[in-house]
Amino acid sequence: MARSWGDARQNDLVTRYRDVRHITQTIAAPLSDADATVQSMPDASPAKWHLAHVTWFFETFVLRDHAPRYRPFDQRYAYLFNSYYEAEGPRHARPMRGMLTRPALSDIMAYRAHVDAEMEAILPNLSPAAQQLVTLGLHHEQQHQELMLTDLLHVFSLNPLEPALFEPRSANAVDLPGPLHWIEGREGLTEIGDDGRTGFAFDCEGPRHRALLHPHALAHRPITNGEWIAFIEDGGYETPSLWLSDGWAWVQKETVKAPLYWQQGEQGWTRFGLDGRQPVNPAAPVTHISLYEADAYASWAGARLPTEAEWESAAQNIAPGGGNQFDGSTCPRPYPAAPTDALKQMFGDVWEWTGSAYRPHPGFRAAGGAVGEYNGKFMSGQFVLKGGSCATPRGHMRASYRNFFYPHQRWQFTGLRLAKDL
Repeated sequence: MARSWGDARQNDLVTRYRDVRHITQTIAAPLSDADATVQSMPDASPAKWHLAHVTWFFETFVLRDHAPRYRPFDQRYAYLFNSYYEAEGPRHARPMRGMLTRPALSDIMAYRAHVDAEMEAILPNLSPAAQQLVTLGLHHEQQHQELMLTDLLHVFSLNPLEPALFEPRSANAVDLPGPLHWIEGREGLTEIGDDGRTGFAFDCEGPRHRALLHPHALAHRPITNGEWIAFIEDGGYETPSLWLSDGWAWVQKETVKAPLYWQQGEQGWTRFGLDGRQPVNPAAPVTHISLYEADAYASWAGARLPTEAEWESAAQNIAPGGGNQFDGSTCPRPYPAAPTDALKQMFGDVWEWTGSAYRPHPGFRAAGGAVGEYNGKFMSGQFVLKGGSCATPRGHMRASYRNFFYPHQRWQFTGLRLAKDL
């Protein structure tokens, strides 16, 4: 019998569910129970917690609410693995997640297997509304895949043994990409944001709306490590006139002298990554920098950070599934740009800081219920980043995608692309 469009869509959802969940398991496969339990800072979470939390999401918002005969795997897990959903009741404090020595990693894997079996049994018969929750849950899990990778990187960076999660690979010699070129952007009224008609998007990406663009240009590629070293050698971290006031206070308080994970030794600069400690590749995009650092570099270079609207307008006709993104097996690390003058590396490699605050688009309304807490309540004090990174799962990204972090945070694969006024 030929499948109807609805049957095909449901079957695709089953396949996608399996694929996304498998990548999470792949990331966790090399971990010991201790690797998966430790928490390196309040901003990060243990891998074991990530594995359980994304499972709790499906158990709570799909199985509990749409499978009447389902019974929770363990009633206590709702308290342990709720993240920030006030509507779902009290929860374990985020800075204390590393104290959860029990349940063991093996228990969490059993929890995942239990929920997966129940999910696969009901997926073909879910209502369209419930299917939308499954799709949301899969994109949510992809976000946590990237967070697992960056949180593990931070954990391993604090271990004097500097263990590698992925097998180190020798970097091929690549010529420096040459000087920046400027690509003139659109001018006048343009439209940005999700229109609700082209597939999944988080609620904060919409609604689509008009934005006014003044004459400007974007650099054709992100800033490289080699260019960042020139900034360091020119006293960039010691020149207060380059820095925002809060940024300069942060540099002084934290004694910041280079991107996170960099060290300078007799052989020059090295960086720590998921492939262990390696020499800094001067041709690759700089990463693990804060908004404060990105803004100071832009000032030093006589430029500025792009606005969210400038960046998104430039990226709208570029395929978001291309570039250096995470496919589940190879070590995430930024790669040098190809030797062309066209706009490149808009998707993948490094999240690009913008100068735009993470605030609601005109007309934004948060969804009702607990899932309405997903994005809207965090629209305070954070800045928008665009484009994804080498640790972003392929297929997760869009031009309208809005990542957001506080200006001092830099444990993600964060970099910058310059902009200038014309």
